Parts: sequence; structure tokens; C-alpha cells
Amino acid sequence: MAIPKLNSTDPKEHAQNIEKHISELKHHLQEDCDIVTDPKAKALFETAADILDGLEKAFSDYQSENFGGWVNDPDRPTIQ
Repeated sequence: MAIPKLNSTDPKEHAQNIEKHISELKHHLQEDCDIVTDPKAKALFETAADILDGLEKAFSDYQSENFGGWVNDPDRPTIQ
């Protein structure tokens, strides 16, 4: 599955596109957890889905400019 390229220079549009694909992959992993019987594979898929959940939230926060824990971090990137 190739991620379509956007012609836009708007980083929020790119973030939205990536967030969509992260969400799709996360849901795929969650569905596969119900199908696979190998406990190690199930643990791997659950862990990967949890990690992607955090990434999905980070991309969503970026788009809404809700930087949460970064607010008081002196090393956080600045918004132009």
C-alpha cells in the first residue's frame, strides 16, 4: 500500500494524510489480534497497535496545535 504523495506544501495536510495511514494500520493490527492464535504474534500486534496509537495522537495534536507535554519543554520545536 503506497501512501499517495500530496502536491500541497501545507505540513498539516501531510500530517493528516500520514495520520490516516497510521490509523488504518493500527486498526489492521487490532483486527489481526483477534485472528492470530500465536501468543507472541498477538503480543507483537497489540504492542505495535499501542505504539501507533501514540503516533496517531501526536499527529492529531500537531494538526490541532495541541502540543500537550511539549508546552513547558524548553527543547520543543517552535511553531513558525
